Amino acid sequence: MMDTNFWLFLGAALIIATVPGPGIFYVAARTLSEGRASGFASTAGTALGGLVHVVAGSLGISAIILASAELFAAVKFVGALYLVWLGIKTFRSAGRTLSLESEPVGDASAFRDGVLVEALNPKTAAFFLAFIPQFLDPAGASPTLQFMLFGAISVTLNTLADVAVVLMASATRTQLIGRPLLMRRLTQGSGVFIAGLGLSLALARRPVQG
Repeated sequence: MMDTNFWLFLGAALIIATVPGPGIFYVAARTLSEGRASGFASTAGTALGGLVHVVAGSLGISAIILASAELFAAVKFVGALYLVWLGIKTFRSAGRTLSLESEPVGDASAFRDGVLVEALNPKTAAFFLAFIPQFLDPAGASPTLQFMLFGAISVTLNTLADVAVVLMASATRTQLIGRPLLMRRLTQGSGVFIAGLGLSLALARRPVQG
């Protein structure tokens, strides 16, 4: 596995992990509105949700969903509605998020939300199916095992990037926590942003099957 394809994959995956995407914006918004613990819990959840796509992609389940307009739309709209609901809930909780000790959302709930947000995003499935197969070695070990290994590496790199974002967002939140009005506006903005991610997902089109 440690051939040219692997190193090419690793380099590409590193670049992709550092480019801000919906996952990074999501955990940043959760951290700003709810604190570091919720940010880390959300990160762990999105990592598990990403692994769901890795396993589904390796078993061909993702390909079936992407090939069906009805299944793609169903998964997409469920994920979009969940994000919009989370955004509205975050916006409404803004008045209570005024101190470092406040706990508007439990870590378990943040973890669950992270799993569902990522697992219900068919765009993640489309990414893995488009990206990873380019680096598989037909003459190497089982393509399924290669897919799962590359997918796990990609999820790990993305998670490390999310952790860095949580730390930065948490530091920003700590500096602002003594300013209740600004903190409230920041939390409301996070809620609007999370809901906006849901609307963006709802408008996503199914990849053209070639």
